[in-house]
Order: sequence, then C-alpha cells, then structure tokens
Amino acid sequence: MMLCVAAGAFALSLATDRFTLDWTHSVARTGWWERWQITDAGLTPVEARITGAGAGMEPPPDARLQDGVWHYAPQVPPQRQVVLAASGATGAGWQLCAHGTCHALPEDQGPLRLWSAERCEG
Repeated sequence: MMLCVAAGAFALSLATDRFTLDWTHSVARTGWWERWQITDAGLTPVEARITGAGAGMEPPPDARLQDGVWHYAPQVPPQRQVVLAASGATGAGWQLCAHGTCHALPEDQGPLRLWSAERCEG
C-alpha cells in the first residue's frame, strides 16, 4: 500500500503502512505529534502527543500527562483521506516521517491531502 500526499504541484508517494505527522499549532504554539497506521479501511491515528492545550485543541479526558507531554490514543475511525490545513503562521509546516526519513510538507500549495492507494494517482 502507498501513502499518497498531494497539494497543488506537490506530490509525494511512500511505500509504507505507518507514518508520523508533527506540527506546531499556529495559535497556541504547542507541539503536536501523531502516529498513523494504514489499513485496508483507510488512515487511522493510533497515538498522539501534545505539549500543551489551547485554542480549542485540548487533550481528551483520557489523556495522561507524562514529562510535560499529554499522551493519548485518538478515538477516530479510519479515514479514506485526511486534509491538512497550512496557515503559514507557525514558521514551520507539517513534517511527515516514515521509515526513518522525514519530509517537510509545503505550506504554500494549499491544503495537503493524504490518502492510501495501490498507486498514487489523482
């Protein structure tokens, strides 16, 4: 299965069944990190960490605080596609990592779309 990422003229395809995303929240300036699994049902977030709360992005009630970071398992069903907004206000955009290699995703090409497929097209 391939992880497909596209925005404007930007396209990235990775042969992987898992990946991480991290970014800085544009208002609260808190660090966010998520681990995702790719299954036949779609993209599923399986673990998340945040360094703080605010601006409507609070950790869920079951989150546990460990060494100043909130850890939790997102309760979100598999998604056929995930759309990431990029405000350009954080000084750094989204970072996607898979198999030990990280990719800075562009902030200036419009929303980023992620999905899984046998081949990345469209």
